[in-house]
Amino acid sequence: MTTDFQTAREALGARLRELRTEAGMEGKAIAAQLGWQTSKVSRLQNGKQTPTRADLTGWARTIGRLDVEGELHGLLATLDMKQRHRSWRRQLAGGHRGRQEIAVRQTAGTTVIRGLEVSRIPGLFQTPEYARIIFDANAEFRGIPPTTDAAVETRMRRQEALYDPEKSFRFLVCEAALYHRPCPADVMAEQLDRLYNLVGQRRIELGIIPFGAELRRTVPHAFWIYDRRLVIVETISEELWLTGDEDLALYERAWEWLAESAETGAPARRLIGRARASLDLT
Repeated sequence: MTTDFQTAREALGARLRELRTEAGMEGKAIAAQLGWQTSKVSRLQNGKQTPTRADLTGWARTIGRLDVEGELHGLLATLDMKQRHRSWRRQLAGGHRGRQEIAVRQTAGTTVIRGLEVSRIPGLFQTPEYARIIFDANAEFRGIPPTTDAAVETRMRRQEALYDPEKSFRFLVCEAALYHRPCPADVMAEQLDRLYNLVGQRRIELGIIPFGAELRRTVPHAFWIYDRRLVIVETISEELWLTGDEDLALYERAWEWLAESAETGAPARRLIGRARASLDLT
């Protein structure tokens, strides 16, 4: 699947090739002047390698076009933005399974996952039927292939990480997620039963933020923090993959402040049980 990031990198490479051709220079001549291997020039021009700002400055100077240095730096900034912003349209073009495989790999490579969910149950804690309904609804909403069986299977495989003794999971769930019901009551009851049984398990810290809790900071949106290397934020149109130190520190602070207002242990079970009792299962 061609991503927005890769498309932008190929466009930057094509611009480098165009400038080199206009200057009447061979790739090996540019490589020689910059002290690069010829293969690096090829990789940059074909969108196989991401250049640095220094690479682009060197390219502009070597072809005698310092006037395009700013343009090239601007294209690189766009490239960085594309790497951070991943559109759902492209990610889900072939259905949900591909994105779920990415989630499996991210989870496998992470020791501590922290997350906040506002109006739904975290994917790592979902039952197969709850997950199936979520995937089906999203496929209809986005007009994508309904690869639900494969997506559910992959999501359940990801949940095997919950029993890995080398990992831990710390999640905050707003009480609203216990009542927002994207599924029939019997499916929601089974989902709440699973959530209830997860409270207090080793390596799983589950906090429920009650409706009436006093918050040091109001809940902004759902996000997941993978160790101290990546924050993933979902919007309706795209995902944001944030890796900068300032972004990581900001989201860690948001998680910690919200955790101050969360109920854990027996109080969390009571909140889940109350939501379970409110379901009309007749």
